[in-house]
Amino acid sequence: MTIQIKSCREGIQFSAAIQPRASRNQILGIHNNSLKIKLTSPPVDGAANQACIKFLAKAFGISPSRVSIVKGETSRNKTIQFEAMDQQTFMNTLASLIPEAG
Repeated sequence: MTIQIKSCREGIQFSAAIQPRASRNQILGIHNNSLKIKLTSPPVDGAANQACIKFLAKAFGISPSRVSIVKGETSRNKTIQFEAMDQQTFMNTLASLIPEAG
């Protein structure tokens, strides 16, 4: 399976499926064309959204200010944007995080 990545003026956007209240923060892989992510935070008062942004920023080695949720803030299925990143850099980093993504 592959993840759908859309280039935009600011960088890239991709879909993510979030599983809150997990035992640890983890990128599981690609499921149904979305990046599946487990987070320890509960989905209360935006805590899981903030945890998602911080976790992805750390995992991809970018500033949290360059990561935003552009769609699905109250849903488990989200569209996430990385500013100033191209598809190749995203895929290369993702491949190092989950070997089956490459």
